Amino acid sequence: MRPPYIPQIRLFQDWLQAQHGLHFDDYDALWQWSVGDQQAFWQSVWDYEGMQSPTPYSAVLADARMPGAKWFPGVKVNYAQRVLRHVDAAQAAGVPAIISDNELGQVRELSWPELRRQVASFALALKDLGVQKGDRVAAYLPNVPETVVAFLGCASVGTIWSVCAPDMGTQAVTDRFQQITPRVLIAADGVHYAGKGLDRSAVVEGLRASLPSVEKVIVLESAFAAQPVKADLSFAQAVARDDEAVRAFEPEWLDFDHPLWIVYSSGTTGLPKPLVHGHGGILMVSAAGNKHGDVGCSYAANSLGERFHWYSSTGWVMWNSQISGLLSGATICLFDGSPGGSKDAPDWTVLWRFAARHKVTYFGAGAAFYAACMKAGVDIGQCGDLSRIRALGSTGSPLSEETQRWGTDQFARIGTPDIWWSNISGGTDFCGVFIGGHRELPLVPGRLQCRYLGAAVEAWNEQGQPVMGEVGELVCTKPIPSMPLFFWGDEGNARYLSSYFDVYPGVWRHGDWLKIDADSSCVIYGRSDATINRHGLRMGTSEIYAAVEALPEVLDSMVIDLEYLGRESRMILFVVLRAGLVLDAAVQGRINEAIKTAVSPRFLPDLTLQAPEIPRTLSGKKQEVPIKKVFLGQPLAKVVNKDAMANPGCLDWYVAQFGLTQEG
Repeated sequence: MRPPYIPQIRLFQDWLQAQHGLHFDDYDALWQWSVGDQQAFWQSVWDYEGMQSPTPYSAVLADARMPGAKWFPGVKVNYAQRVLRHVDAAQAAGVPAIISDNELGQVRELSWPELRRQVASFALALKDLGVQKGDRVAAYLPNVPETVVAFLGCASVGTIWSVCAPDMGTQAVTDRFQQITPRVLIAADGVHYAGKGLDRSAVVEGLRASLPSVEKVIVLESAFAAQPVKADLSFAQAVARDDEAVRAFEPEWLDFDHPLWIVYSSGTTGLPKPLVHGHGGILMVSAAGNKHGDVGCSYAANSLGERFHWYSSTGWVMWNSQISGLLSGATICLFDGSPGGSKDAPDWTVLWRFAARHKVTYFGAGAAFYAACMKAGVDIGQCGDLSRIRALGSTGSPLSEETQRWGTDQFARIGTPDIWWSNISGGTDFCGVFIGGHRELPLVPGRLQCRYLGAAVEAWNEQGQPVMGEVGELVCTKPIPSMPLFFWGDEGNARYLSSYFDVYPGVWRHGDWLKIDADSSCVIYGRSDATINRHGLRMGTSEIYAAVEALPEVLDSMVIDLEYLGRESRMILFVVLRAGLVLDAAVQGRINEAIKTAVSPRFLPDLTLQAPEIPRTLSGKKQEVPIKKVFLGQPLAKVVNKDAMANPGCLDWYVAQFGLTQEG
């Protein structure tokens, strides 16, 4: 039998009543208060979490503009400090900070005191290299403990962290890091993925050559590099120090809006957007979100010995979410490798067996993972003892009703009929969640239980009016603390404004289709814009075009993603070839190789079609969104204004392909 457990959101509500006399008849009343009185709500989060600052603040929200909201002016915080505050209590309880495993079965545990020592050693090593507060540190690293240590070391001294995964194409990584002019590069010279050791030494050397701002290189050495990488320091050397300076080290107090990290969210045009988030904003939104996510503390009285796992690569924002488990005092469980085995030997039991081995209590993954397990006929009862799992997290794309029912049935068979699904929808853009779970609300397969506290989310129709029970644009009408401070290098906030505020000035437009029902539950129907969403990883179409149109055979191209509720991502690439060429196996192979090399194998199209023309507006913009709507079954006349097109005659060809692409 599990010990009695009180959900985090219930503890928070009980505290609100005891401390402030605030009673709410239902969740909707609590949510309405949280968005209606932002000052009181975010103040309560600060107080409930026991947040501390050596300096006072003049207001909770001094300026409510979007973008440009000013939160907690005067406050000083540090992300790493909030993580490391757990060290003594967690050590006394004998719970580890990090458990990691990989495809080779190499299990490691990192204690809380050892985490603190390595973070301090790494931070001091950065200082010895001359790194200063505000410098950017670029990391090309897999999902391993060293990456966590490096991130916390950077955060502790005020340097700005940015990470890309080694499974990303070289050009995709370069396009991101070149924008932020990093001073330091931390890179793995090799990784092991999908059953293979992969040499990354040449990639690291190429990155260094393409990043002239890099002055120092720290290399995480592996057994898979074909040649040594020239480095100023090995990672092992950077964390080897254990002296009085390390033991006396404390993270620096930083302004609330001091940049913590730079993440990337791709739009349909231009380079990936380098989004800058602040220490304070991420801390506050992580704390508020935890009331919904229900990630507990490993050593607290109301504890189940929390072991939190969310499968992710370092290139997905869920890596950031995984690390935030440390803020709660949870043990985080990292898996480095493929969730589905290798191409030659697919195995969708890998993560389940990992979870059983390490007694995971909270298991999260992309919706596509659960769908793959269902299709593969996985029987989790044959994967070891999974009885400690109390919550299943899902995000990345809409989780279908069928898949959720399959997972619930699987857990009922092993004696956990009350398994809770925390289906969430948020974004890299603000490193948070708009809509998600609530432990005490009804759970309906295929639906998200509620809008998050503090998130003034609505569905708007084409007239910009809020609607209930209808599909509309997901908007957020009031700021939340983790919205980007700015885009790196974005003069006058031009890209920031055009990315989220061009349609509704002063209101965040997220780019998803949303329906909110009377019971407050929600359904996300997929992307309302042209961004490609592959298994939770979003990529701008511009990056795919750059790869494909660099080929001499390709004159023009357009890509659409037919992700929609209950469907997996289905990516269709249209190419216009030079006169006399046809889309044969050789041309298709070169297109695939270009995408694989420059972007990622994850973004290979499901179907490639040779088109006569790419439909464009009079201003030359590709008509991705209208064509996507046509292929999702909407009438052509409703979604395309032919008078605004440069070549409306080509539309008949696209309509003719509709049946083929639904079947083929």
